Amino acid sequence: MKWAGALLILFASFWIGAEQTKKLSDRPKQIRLIRSALQALEAEIVYGFTPLHESARKLSERLPPPINELFACFSELLTSTELDAREAWKESLANIWPKTALTESERAILLEFGETVGKHDRVTEQKQILVTLNHLERQEEEAYEKQKRYGKMIRSLSLMGGLLIVLLLF
Repeated sequence: MKWAGALLILFASFWIGAEQTKKLSDRPKQIRLIRSALQALEAEIVYGFTPLHESARKLSERLPPPINELFACFSELLTSTELDAREAWKESLANIWPKTALTESERAILLEFGETVGKHDRVTEQKQILVTLNHLERQEEEAYEKQKRYGKMIRSLSLMGGLLIVLLLF
């Protein structure tokens, strides 16, 4: 019975480490997806003359979860409610935020983007998207560095912590 408990503790500690490592590796991927989505949004708005709600709907069909949910919710709120683009973006971001691996710095950047989306002409929208893309690029580099630096360490420490607990119990 002791061995079964020890194995259970080791498995749980390994699983916790794997989940934390997954969050570290998901963060740069999700930032990259948001960056590519914003680039596509820029092209749709500036060159395609597509309305914002239609651009967001198209993006939601092409992106993987949870990022597609951001644009699907944004499009839905723009078409089905009386919310302006800023409020719809803010609410959409709040709805999907718990499902992402993003940090508060990315949230602040995306909220800042939401303050200006849909309020200006095409040229100003393009400039705002480019500013947001630059900020997200820096965040992506930081996230990638954190993943490289801490990924293996977290997994190893969690396994070692589980082993320490098992040794203390025996």
